[in-house]
Amino acid sequence: MSDGESPPVLRRRLRTELRAARLRKGLTQDQVAGAMDWSLSKMNRIEKAKSGISVNDVRVLLELYDITDTEQAEELFALARAARRSPWWSRYREVSPPGLLDLIGFESAASAVSQFEIVFVPGILQTAEYASAVLRVFYDEESAPERVPSLVELRTRRRDLLTSVNAPRFSFVLDESIIHRLVGSPAIMSQQFMHLVDMAELPNVTIQVAPFAVGLHPGTRGPYEIVEFDDTPDENILFLESARGDMISDAPEETRNYLEAFRRITEAALGPSDSVDRLRAAASQAA
Repeated sequence: MSDGESPPVLRRRLRTELRAARLRKGLTQDQVAGAMDWSLSKMNRIEKAKSGISVNDVRVLLELYDITDTEQAEELFALARAARRSPWWSRYREVSPPGLLDLIGFESAASAVSQFEIVFVPGILQTAEYASAVLRVFYDEESAPERVPSLVELRTRRRDLLTSVNAPRFSFVLDESIIHRLVGSPAIMSQQFMHLVDMAELPNVTIQVAPFAVGLHPGTRGPYEIVEFDDTPDENILFLESARGDMISDAPEETRNYLEAFRRITEAALGPSDSVDRLRAAASQAA
């Protein structure tokens, strides 16, 4: 087990092992929930890695599944303990919207992330200066002076996922309006665009720009993000952010529709190389 693996990643590993053991035993979720005196919804949350499970409950499950191998059992106990640890982002619960922290958890366990943005540079790609300029518009620093610096710190730490071991594949499409909308100052804009150019050089990151000349396309209805999991595509996550609150959906048909819309947006946008050239030119113009 890697010390760098996040609790959501470990929960997914544990649930995969436990679900496989249940299926080998020929038991349904209903049967296991009844034997454990759980609700079916609790059983479902555990097998979808949406909640942790105690070591004692794992021990009883292993008895139910007739798993007697000591080494295998100890590995699963270790996974259960590690998966219940608080992730690094939990320290920001007092300042961050809960939906964003849930999203970071999903991203940390993802195989791929696809995001379309029409207003700002995506948070995970923002420089600290750009993020600070954005967040100051939305939060009252007089009533909560620590909130903006803490949220900037959260965004900066979130960027580490881009270069982490086994990092997801990231695909971003930015509407051209982002290039023209002044955030902070021309110097901040120039620095931000060059940061995007640098990030686009990462082997797991693709950044494209959807120019105005494309006209209307599926992304004009609003920004969104899709988090994919190779092992369980039916559990992909759709994240929608709005002034009325964040929405997270795992409805398979909805996530498939948004993925198809994202595919169409990428086809309409400039290619990755031309997009980088456009961002580099925007950086020079803003400087």
